[in-house]
Amino acid sequence: MSAGPASSRRVIPLTVAPAAGASSLALPDRPQLMASPPLALYVHYPWCVKKCPYCDFNSHAQRGGEIPEAAYIDALLADLESALPQVWGRRVHSIFIGGGTPSLISSAGLDRLLTGIRMLVMLDPLAEITLEANPGTVEAQRFRDYRAAGVNRLSLGIQSFDDRQLARLGRIHGGDEARRAIDMALAHFERVNLDLMYALPEQTLAEALADLETGLGFGVTHLSCYHLTLEPNTPFAHSPPPLPDDDLSADMQDAIEERLRDAGFIHYETSAFAKPGQQCRHNLNYWTFGDYLGIGAGAHGKLSSHEGIVREMRHKHPTRYLEGAARRDFVQERREVGVAELPFEFMMNALRLTEGFPRRLFAERTGLPLAAIEAELMEARQRGLVEINAEEIRPTEQGRRFLNDLLTMFLRD
Repeated sequence: MSAGPASSRRVIPLTVAPAAGASSLALPDRPQLMASPPLALYVHYPWCVKKCPYCDFNSHAQRGGEIPEAAYIDALLADLESALPQVWGRRVHSIFIGGGTPSLISSAGLDRLLTGIRMLVMLDPLAEITLEANPGTVEAQRFRDYRAAGVNRLSLGIQSFDDRQLARLGRIHGGDEARRAIDMALAHFERVNLDLMYALPEQTLAEALADLETGLGFGVTHLSCYHLTLEPNTPFAHSPPPLPDDDLSADMQDAIEERLRDAGFIHYETSAFAKPGQQCRHNLNYWTFGDYLGIGAGAHGKLSSHEGIVREMRHKHPTRYLEGAARRDFVQERREVGVAELPFEFMMNALRLTEGFPRRLFAERTGLPLAAIEAELMEARQRGLVEINAEEIRPTEQGRRFLNDLLTMFLRD
């Protein structure tokens, strides 16, 4: 997919331009899926050494005593086994072990987990297997063992190399530990991602770019750059630190994107940048509205079948999850996604991709005809928020900047 000025591209309507005031095509009662989307597996590890004040993930600080690793891995494998009837015969293309801090798992525990997964599901021989790691909880021997167990992509939660900022963020590592962790990771993994944050408390543009330059200096092929946000029900939301204003934050975002473009990175998703061919395949499956089975405390899943599309959530608190495992009761919530919700759900993911998506993908992944959202797409194009051509639909730069406004156009009562 090649990018170019909108004025130089031939604009092709979906079918015919709708008349003024026209409404979208009526939706069918059920999605008409012709085939199952690609399937991924997400494994949630809920414990951390310490809960960061900005974090709203389902993570729990380790408070005295040891993490019940063996019991939790037993529960994960039982959870997966109980879910097998929903995914019979389907190949798993990627595994992502997130948290929490999965690098707290022992080498032997991770090996047992991945061995058990391979025995239960049909895992693609070339599957991408990612593990999230915290620089404050890693060591060289453990990285070697993780690689030997089958992990082939590591994502390091660096956030910053500035000791002052790391302390403000409540991280348990310092800048030197972050640098050592990256060196150790690159010694054992060809594919390493660094998570970095910007718009940190009282951060300057020069400091944000200094963090980026340090990360680039290691030669990694994937970077995730996130704007610090104040999430509800977090310590930072209750007692906000002094943050850069909107103009400075926007300058940081522009400068980061420009520097990464100059360094040969593709800005392929809202916060993700990769060298060509190094995109995170697991996350791309999310953004293209693929299926994923989620196991572990609080894990979410989305599964498609001839009966429709369902979303699931496992019991959220680790204690409740382990108690449920004794009864083979893992799912806290399960609901069918209504057809009226599907356009928004699809667009909420696909429009995060800077290159957009093939037109055919909407029908393939939702089971609805693209014409069902023609009116919304035409309005979005008229407002300069999307580009549409014969092959693809993509957000414009304005659409990416005002993504929430664009997405609300696909909400239905």
